[in-house]
Amino acid sequence: MVKDNVPIKILVIEDNLGDYLLIKDYLEELIETLQIQHCTKYSDAKIILSSTEKKFDVVLLDLTLPDNRGETLITDIVSQCPDIPVIIITGYGDVEFGIKSLTLKVSDYLIKDDINASSLYKSIKYNIERKRTNTLLEESEKKYMNLFELSPQSMWIYNISSLYFLQVNKAATELYGYSLEEFNSLKLTDIFSDNYTNEEKIKTIESINQNKDIYKGRFKHKKKSKELIDVDMYTNKIIIDDAEYETMILIDVTESIITEKKITSAIIKTQEEERFEIGSELHDNVCQILASGQLSLEMLKEKIPDDALQWYEKSKKFINLALDEIRNISHRLAPSFFDHTTIQDNFKELIHIFNSEEKYEINLHFNYDENENVLNSDVQLNLYRILQEQLSNISKYAKASSVYIELTIKEKNLTMIIEDNGIGFNSDEIKKGIGLANIKRRTELLSGKLNLKTSLGKGCTMIISIPV
Repeated sequence: MVKDNVPIKILVIEDNLGDYLLIKDYLEELIETLQIQHCTKYSDAKIILSSTEKKFDVVLLDLTLPDNRGETLITDIVSQCPDIPVIIITGYGDVEFGIKSLTLKVSDYLIKDDINASSLYKSIKYNIERKRTNTLLEESEKKYMNLFELSPQSMWIYNISSLYFLQVNKAATELYGYSLEEFNSLKLTDIFSDNYTNEEKIKTIESINQNKDIYKGRFKHKKKSKELIDVDMYTNKIIIDDAEYETMILIDVTESIITEKKITSAIIKTQEEERFEIGSELHDNVCQILASGQLSLEMLKEKIPDDALQWYEKSKKFINLALDEIRNISHRLAPSFFDHTTIQDNFKELIHIFNSEEKYEINLHFNYDENENVLNSDVQLNLYRILQEQLSNISKYAKASSVYIELTIKEKNLTMIIEDNGIGFNSDEIKKGIGLANIKRRTELLSGKLNLKTSLGKGCTMIISIPV
């Protein structure tokens, strides 16, 4: 038989010289480069194993030594060399004790009368490799656990079937305020904000669990203190003990969203101030100049020859058209929210301008007590701009004949519906243009949600939901 030429260092702890020599013969029969050391007492073995200069690949241990024996001996030897496989070679065929010894982290349990060169060699090679593999696995698990536990980002693992948390890192307990014990009694659904319905929570989790790749989403979560936070969630699947789990990284983006809203609010405010300034200038200055032109034209009327009166009338008509157009533009640029008008009045005026040629059948409904001042000027202005933008989209693209607009306030929630019977579009393929982006931006600025329902040939329904 060909000998193994891989060097192996073995410590044999055996007080019976005859048994040791037999073991040595077996080893030399199949191992080419063998380094073997022998001792007969536990005290000697302890000294050898504690030496930093000597590193063994395997330890062969007899269970009965002059100064130690049995379970105590196993425990003492294993504690001395936790990284080295320990194989028991004994003359006693106690099956129950053999099984118990394996629970004491012994690698194998061999009966002297049953072993030969081949079986001993196989046990040594197998257990050296198994120990090496287990060590690498333990190191890998330790590195993973360090990455998990010491990560500055909140992380957790939950069971896909039960939705209960399996493991949560320190950053997550600090962010959410729950202890590890409290997390163990929670489900993933308990973390989502109460603003989500159970149906929405289940739909979201199903979407996460069914995703084969890394899933990303932004959601509102609830801390133990009931404080709501915005988080970006990144998830991926892992298998633990044949069960499927989801790992999740959570990034608190609450502050960044607040900052973004402040920036967006400042941009919109600047835009509105510019619009208001231009609208006011058109109304108060350009209109006055044209009105003065009208008066001057009237003073010339008596001096105009009869055959030139038609040009006078045309000039007067054009000036009136220009005045009407400039007034419409100025009202669109600067709606009079600050003149104590209601949102109903401004909506009606906007619709009148939009439908000046009566191309559309428009139904406008308000479902709230208009005597209650529930909408501040910022909300009114943003709703006005959203309606203005969507009416512009309908005019340009929808080819619609009717438009339905509804504004409802109920239980501290505002809902605005803008529906048309136009040609619709494929919402999966449409590129988000500036118009929809502006609508979305204004809706999010008011902490609202935009829901667009459309398909080819079936019109479009826009639903804006805002807490008030």
